[in-house]
Amino acid sequence: MTKVHNFSAGPAILPQEAIDEAMEGLKNFKAMGMSVVEISHRTPQWEETMAEMEALIRELLGVSDAYAVLFLQGGASMQFCQVPYNLLPVNEKAAYLKTGTWASNAIKEATFFGEVDIVASSEDKNFSYIPKNYTIPTDAAYFHITTNNTIFGTQMHHIPDCPIPLVADMSSDIFSRPVDVNKYALIYAGAQKNMGPAGVTMVIVKKDILGKSGRKIPTMLDYSTHIKGESMFNTPPVFAIYLSYLTLKWVKKMGGVAAMEKRNEEKGRVLYAEIDRNSMFQGTTAVEDRSLMNPTFIMTKPELEKEFLKYTEDNNIVGIKGHRSVGGFRTSTYNALPIESVNHLVNVMQEFEKKYANQYESISK
Repeated sequence: MTKVHNFSAGPAILPQEAIDEAMEGLKNFKAMGMSVVEISHRTPQWEETMAEMEALIRELLGVSDAYAVLFLQGGASMQFCQVPYNLLPVNEKAAYLKTGTWASNAIKEATFFGEVDIVASSEDKNFSYIPKNYTIPTDAAYFHITTNNTIFGTQMHHIPDCPIPLVADMSSDIFSRPVDVNKYALIYAGAQKNMGPAGVTMVIVKKDILGKSGRKIPTMLDYSTHIKGESMFNTPPVFAIYLSYLTLKWVKKMGGVAAMEKRNEEKGRVLYAEIDRNSMFQGTTAVEDRSLMNPTFIMTKPELEKEFLKYTEDNNIVGIKGHRSVGGFRTSTYNALPIESVNHLVNVMQEFEKKYANQYESISK
């Protein structure tokens, strides 16, 4: 099989050994003579896997017993409404930091439940930076942030001290670096970046913030339902959880989230150095806010975009086309992407510069 360098933004690259083990589980899960997608989720073998998954998350992120760890469905987009449904009391307001498309979508959903205070926004410069020096209102029910902005390529490298409950969408950088969970009231993350395949969403919620909204919450949207049901009030997305579990086993084997951070910092250093050096490319975000998960860039000669995309495809690089809403290029460098893939992309960028920069100069003359 031809080696493919997968820079897709999500669903994204996963550890090969996790995929290989998942394939065995698809055929014969825990020697049961059945596939993991055939067994009842009430079997002891599956309950054991769920417990191991939760324990692994608690170990990797340092999650205390004050928090519940949930595995839900509906993606991060479901959390955009589930968070205010559970945490925003009637006739109160929530505070949001507006840093990109997904933060904007979360704000939109929250307006259905009450007043929303947009504390700061980077929309004025097409979300190319993270706002600084803003004041978090102390009279809001919670403050919502998006720690990494997948489409625009920015990331929060400093989490503010927050005088009110802090809520974070960590869909695209969860498990990529250490997290002080105790700073947050709630963390949520769609799996399909660093954690596993699409289909499951992880929620880490401080139990004592629940039950205070004064709302009647539909059963499936009430976090308490899933805490009591241990994430199995209804049939969970078993395969997505299973492959996520195997992926997090790999993270632990590789040294945990601290090791992932060093690995990701090295990939970012190599790739951003080439973006800054190469005459054909330029970054799109403020340098201090550059994402280690989704480096974005454009071409200094936009008319060569199609040629560059074709050139990368010819060199077995996939998934670098920018989001349809912004264009350009996006190179998602999640945990499972090896440094060898980044080095290969850098070499291709250098080859493209040598080939096309001189050619372009000749045409210009």
